[in-house]
Amino acid sequence: MPTRLLVATTAGVVTALAFEPVTWAWLMPVGLAAYFLAVRGAGTVRAAVAGAAYGLGFFGAHLWWLRTLGDSPWIALTVLQAGYLAVLGAVLARLGHRRHWPAWYAVAWLALETVRSSFPFGGFPWGRLGLGVIDTPVAAWLPWIGVPGATLVVVGLGAGLAWLASEGRGRGAVLVVAGAVVVLAIPAWVQPPRHETGAVTVAVVQGDVPGDGTFVAAHHYEVTRSHSDLTVQLAAEVARGTQPEPDLVLWPENSTAVDPFLDARVHGYVIRAVDAIQRPILFGTITEDPHDATKVLNQGIVLDPVTGVGDRYVKAHPVPFGEFVPWRGLFGTRFTEDLGLVRRNMVAGTTRTPLTIDGTRIADAICFDVAFGDTLGPQVRDGARLAVVQTSNATFINTRQVDQQFAITRVRARELGRTIAVSSTNGRTAIIDADGRVVDTAQTRTRQVLVDRLTLYDSRPPSLWIGPVLGPVAVTSTVLGLAFSIHTYRRQRREAERRERTEGVH
Repeated sequence: MPTRLLVATTAGVVTALAFEPVTWAWLMPVGLAAYFLAVRGAGTVRAAVAGAAYGLGFFGAHLWWLRTLGDSPWIALTVLQAGYLAVLGAVLARLGHRRHWPAWYAVAWLALETVRSSFPFGGFPWGRLGLGVIDTPVAAWLPWIGVPGATLVVVGLGAGLAWLASEGRGRGAVLVVAGAVVVLAIPAWVQPPRHETGAVTVAVVQGDVPGDGTFVAAHHYEVTRSHSDLTVQLAAEVARGTQPEPDLVLWPENSTAVDPFLDARVHGYVIRAVDAIQRPILFGTITEDPHDATKVLNQGIVLDPVTGVGDRYVKAHPVPFGEFVPWRGLFGTRFTEDLGLVRRNMVAGTTRTPLTIDGTRIADAICFDVAFGDTLGPQVRDGARLAVVQTSNATFINTRQVDQQFAITRVRARELGRTIAVSSTNGRTAIIDADGRVVDTAQTRTRQVLVDRLTLYDSRPPSLWIGPVLGPVAVTSTVLGLAFSIHTYRRQRREAERRERTEGVH
C-alpha cells in the first residue's frame, strides 16, 4: 500500500508538470499511465485512497499559486478536488475488470472532469487535461472535438501506455502504438475549414495597478484614471496619424471597480475617454444589481460616443468565497464578514448572447469564465465572429495563475476558431490568433496599449456541437458501465458461493 500511494502521489505531481509553468507536455500521459498502474488491480478502497493521493499530488502542485491567498484556501480546494479523484479511483477499480479497460478509463476520467466542473457552487474546471494541450499535437483535435474530446485523447494515450506496460505484447502492442500515431497525425493533416469575413482594428488597454499590483480595490480610482489617460493618449496619436483609428477599445475587468453610473468621478473618467477616442469602449465594471441592492454584477458594458450605453455581458461564473459566499443565509452576514469574505454576493449572468459593437458580433468572457465551456462557445454558435476576454488577474499577478489562465485562453481560441483579444489590468494582455498563437502581447506590470488588426470568422467548427455533448455522454456511459460491472461482480460472487455450497454437499 505505501508503494501504491507513493506512485500515485508522484504521478499526480508529474501530471501537473505538463501544465504551466513547466509545460513538459509529454509528462501528461506518463503521469496518467503511472496512476492507472497504481489503481489497476487494487480493491475499491485501496484504489480510492490511491486516487486521493494522486489528486493531492496533482492539485497541490497545480494550484500552488492559490497560496498567495493563504494556506487554508489552497489546502481546502486541493482536498476537495482530491476527493473527486478518490471517487474516480474507486470507479476505475470496478471498470478495470471490464474488457477494453483503457477506453473505459478515458471515459470515466472525462465523466469526473464534467462533474467537478459543475458541482459544487458552479464547479471548478481548473486542471482539466484538455485545457493543457495547446502546444502539443493533441491541440489539432480542439476544433474538431473541443476540450472534452482533447481530454479523451490525452487520457486514452495514458491508458494505452499503461496497457503497454502491463499487458502489451506482440501484435496487440504494435496495433496500440500504430493507433496512437494515427490519432495524433490525423488532425494535423485535416482541419475544419475557416471562413474569414474581414477584420476590425482593436485597441486593448492595460492600465496597470499601483503599489505591488495586487490590490485593485485600494487604488480603483487610479486604475480607472490610468485606463482613461491611455485612451486619451491613444486618441491624440490617432489624430497625429501615428496609430490607426480603432473600431473598438477594450478595457479589462475591474477597469472601473465601482459602479460608474453611481460614482461621478469614475463616470467622468469613462466619459472623458469615450469623448476623446470617439469609438465604442467595452469596459469592465462592478455595478449594483438593479433588482437587489444587496447584490452586485461583474459586467462588460459597451459605451458608444453616439448611442450611449449598449450591450452588456454579465460574468457567468463568479468565484465562490471570492465573489459570492454560498449559504450566506445559513451562517449570517456578520459571520462571513468577520472571516473577511465578500459583503455582497455577485450574481451570475445567464445570457449567452454576443455583444454587438459597431456592427460586429463579439463573444465576451470575464476572467475565470474562460475556463468553462459554456461561455464563449454558445456565443460563437450564436454568430460571434471575434472573442474577447476581460480579466483582472491582479490578485495573482505575481503567481503562475496568470500563465495557466493565459494557456486556457489560447486553448479556447484554437477550439473555437476565433481570434481572441485579452485585456488585463496588469497582465497578460495579448492578441491570440485562431490557431492559439500569440501575435502581440504587453509586458506585465506596465501601462500599455496594443493596437492590432484582428481577423473575423463566421465558420463554426465541429467542436461547438461535439464538445458539449461528450461530457454528458461520458457521465451516462460511466454510470451504466459501473452498474454493469457491479452486477457482473455480484453475479460471479453468487455463482462462486453456489459452487462452494454444491461442493460442500458432495
